[in-house]
Amino acid sequence: MPAPLAPSSPSTATALELVGVVRQFGAGAKLVRAVRGVNLRVERGEVVALLGPNGAGKTTLIDMVLGLSDPDEGTVRVLGRTPRAAVAEGALSAVLQTGGLLADLTVRETVEVIASFHGVRARVPEVLERASLTEIARRKVSKCSGGEQQRVKFALALLPDPDVLILDEPTAGMDVTARRRFWDAMRADANAGRTIVFATHYLEEAEQFARRTVVLNHGEVVADGETATLRASLGGRTLQATLPAAADELLAVLRADTAISSLEIDAGRVTLRAHHSDAVAARLLAGGATDLEIAAPTLETAFTALTED
Repeated sequence: MPAPLAPSSPSTATALELVGVVRQFGAGAKLVRAVRGVNLRVERGEVVALLGPNGAGKTTLIDMVLGLSDPDEGTVRVLGRTPRAAVAEGALSAVLQTGGLLADLTVRETVEVIASFHGVRARVPEVLERASLTEIARRKVSKCSGGEQQRVKFALALLPDPDVLILDEPTAGMDVTARRRFWDAMRADANAGRTIVFATHYLEEAEQFARRTVVLNHGEVVADGETATLRASLGGRTLQATLPAAADELLAVLRADTAISSLEIDAGRVTLRAHHSDAVAARLLAGGATDLEIAAPTLETAFTALTED
């Protein structure tokens, strides 16, 4: 894999800062508060996953970070600048779901045209390689799959050599191999100092590639912390086992165990969540339970719990 494009040194260690940001649409009975007083600070070199259900305010928030819209209240700063100034200087770039490409141009021509706007035509071969586009550089954009067009957008975002990269569902339409290559490139860029904030519906991407996860719901930040900590926040592992024919005594022991936070029985199979899973598993087996399964908490479980009304 080629070496990552090293971003230039920003003027501040804080890559992204939102203070009391509010964005609303409509008026009166039709007023919609899409973003409600969001405070968020992202330091240089962080990789942050932005999660939330549809309508949570992720796209509205991204639009304000990119300077595509202004907050009704609060401030947004990128590397100490306004978003529009950061974009104009090439310090901030994005890969968005929306926005079309010129269908009649080839992949290389598309990248060369945008490179000419930034005065970086010499960077075209390297950017094509980093986006895994070299082999299809002569293909017309109209003949590219959805995943390949996303990679073209990624290449365009890399051209100005941004310090901060915003990604909105960046791997939509990519197959498994393309997604893995994409995130390998992103990890290398982050290690080189680039700041990456990405919104995704693939929760496994957040688990694998973001040390920090921010969860939005109804326009508010409902969780913000290390991904591993957030994943474990529900308390313990989930255990499942088939109960023995005479299970009354075993169930009485389990219900009295303060380490068990929840217990459900369905068709002779018990499902429970416990802080000390090893000890509870030993009790299940000693009580005659069979087919024991133990699962660690997932980000999906935490996400569901955080965003359920």
